[in-house]
Amino acid sequence: MSISFDRALGIHEQALGFRTQRAEVLANNIANADTPYYKARDIEFASVLAEQSAKGQRGQVSLNRTNSQHIPADGAVVADASLAYRTPFQPSIDQNTVDLQIEQSNYAENAVQFQASFTLLNSKFKSLVSALRGE
Repeated sequence: MSISFDRALGIHEQALGFRTQRAEVLANNIANADTPYYKARDIEFASVLAEQSAKGQRGQVSLNRTNSQHIPADGAVVADASLAYRTPFQPSIDQNTVDLQIEQSNYAENAVQFQASFTLLNSKFKSLVSALRGE
């Protein structure tokens, strides 16, 4: 009898990947807070989750390869379609839409959610290990 990690781990594995990518996007926004004409972006977790759930129901989606030597990119996590521009609360002189306080708040919230997903994933692995040991 084999163990299906997809069923055993649930969505927490994918959630961890999405949270990592969102952290990168938010960190990029924070780094460009003083860059003129920079437009802040964000990943909406709910829309990405719905998109991935729909892909799972339709079956595995992979990218087309134009050359046999290209590396297959099965299960690409986030496409540019889910990366949205943030609407600013107030206009700025240099057209930059990054609000540093909001970005830092979103980054901290994302870090807490990442830690929660990591903790849940860790407990799933501990359960699997104890099941394999027969404890």
